[in-house]
Amino acid sequence: MFGSKTKHKSAPSRTTRLAAAVARRPGLRGWRGRGQGEAVYVTAADEWRGTSVQVCGMWPFVGGSGTPIVGVPIGVHTDTGAPFGGDPISWFMHGMINNPSMFVLGLPHYGKSTLVRHIVLGLSGRGINPLILGDLKPDYVDLIEALGGQVISLGPGRGHLNVLDPGEATGAAVRLLASAEEHRAQANQASDQEETVQLLAAAAKAEKLAEQLMADSHNRRLNMITALITIVRNAKPSSHEESLIDRALHILDERLDRVPLIGDLIEVIKDAPEELRAIALDRGDMSRYLDATDQLRQSLYSLNGSGRFSDMFSQPTDQPMDLTKPVVFDLSGISDTQRDIQAACLLACWSTGFATVQVAHTLADAGLEPRRNYFVVMDELWRALRSGEGMVDRVDSLTRLNRTEGVGQAMITHTMSDLEALPTESERMKARGFVERSGMVVCGALPGAEMEKLNKAVTLSRAEQARLISWADPGSWTDVGGSRKRVRPGLGKFLFKVGGRPGVPVALKLTSVEKSLHDTNKRWTINSGNGEGDN
Repeated sequence: MFGSKTKHKSAPSRTTRLAAAVARRPGLRGWRGRGQGEAVYVTAADEWRGTSVQVCGMWPFVGGSGTPIVGVPIGVHTDTGAPFGGDPISWFMHGMINNPSMFVLGLPHYGKSTLVRHIVLGLSGRGINPLILGDLKPDYVDLIEALGGQVISLGPGRGHLNVLDPGEATGAAVRLLASAEEHRAQANQASDQEETVQLLAAAAKAEKLAEQLMADSHNRRLNMITALITIVRNAKPSSHEESLIDRALHILDERLDRVPLIGDLIEVIKDAPEELRAIALDRGDMSRYLDATDQLRQSLYSLNGSGRFSDMFSQPTDQPMDLTKPVVFDLSGISDTQRDIQAACLLACWSTGFATVQVAHTLADAGLEPRRNYFVVMDELWRALRSGEGMVDRVDSLTRLNRTEGVGQAMITHTMSDLEALPTESERMKARGFVERSGMVVCGALPGAEMEKLNKAVTLSRAEQARLISWADPGSWTDVGGSRKRVRPGLGKFLFKVGGRPGVPVALKLTSVEKSLHDTNKRWTINSGNGEGDN
């Protein structure tokens, strides 16, 4: 045994020991092998956005995001959590959109009104006056009151709005003509030739603005009367009836030294002046004139206090608009069953609001008033469009004529079906044009049946369509705050679309101050024993 050799194992190398240690550790996706729990999908890391001052120490581990934050802070990107800000006026001023307007679509009770009120509040903080031209629920009255604005009530027995009132146009025209005379007087006393030329040019400009202002005021009144007659009849007035109204308005302006009323318009038609008889082609026969104007007078009588519109449009205006502060027309006193009255009031409010804004801009152009910016909200658009034949043209003429620089606009309805329900293809195309011409289109929760119709006006990818449809899911029932409430996945979520760019999905975030102003279900508040209510 002494001569035998003993064999000793050599110690494992360091490399071998490290390899064995690594083999006993899980990989980035867990333990490999059958039944070991390896993950096949790794969730992407959240992305955050901050200023270079805040995140410079973390570079390059934080990546940038393409989510815009220009304008009113809206909320956060639903996928990345990045902050998002935007409104039609700010994006227009920064060259991001070509038109300072937005069209908002979405099913009821998913936050459309809350989003628009949030934008209204943000723009008001920047000195842009909101004009809510028709609030039916009301959704905006509390907000406008909190901003120290003007609330104008309108409805049967609640207020009056004279549709023949030129508003501030007459007074503005007088100021413009006085300014023209003053410029001419200064030009006669000026010793410098260049100064004289400038003063005479300013005088000519003021006179031209006054002439345009009165012409636009006349066209607005004519458009409003014909629109109301359309609602009364559910059919457009004939061409010769429009010509009769047009001429009668001119005669009223020549005869009266006060603001005319619908009753005055009826009296002019009854008096049968030669100008109107010539338009009616009565050929010297009074009976032919009466036959030609009978239906027109009957329609006007319906607006003069003897029909379902009561005296809303036949009495002097109770509260003229004050464009130095936020304004809302409160139409909540009109029942939802009175759709034609609601549509008529909406049209009257839109017409009055746009006309008053136009006067303000004309005076600013002449240097007689400071320049002010406005954000006009046209809610429940579908009610006006469905109220009678030709109403699309009326709304189109209102918005086209008064879409001036410095005025943002929001048009709101539920779905594209509201626009597609119009009787003729021509009207449906014009209604889709409201969406196509908008600088930005904001879509909330929508059903799958809407996607094909919506794609005719704005291009949506399949992923975007799926997102909007998923938001419309009614959600599950869960116990929230001790009561059974439904959690809707699309509540407060919106897709912001600009042209053909990918949409930005955003979750609206409200401040604590806003929440008390954004309750659109106040009448459903149930008072509990401790004086508190659950919405």
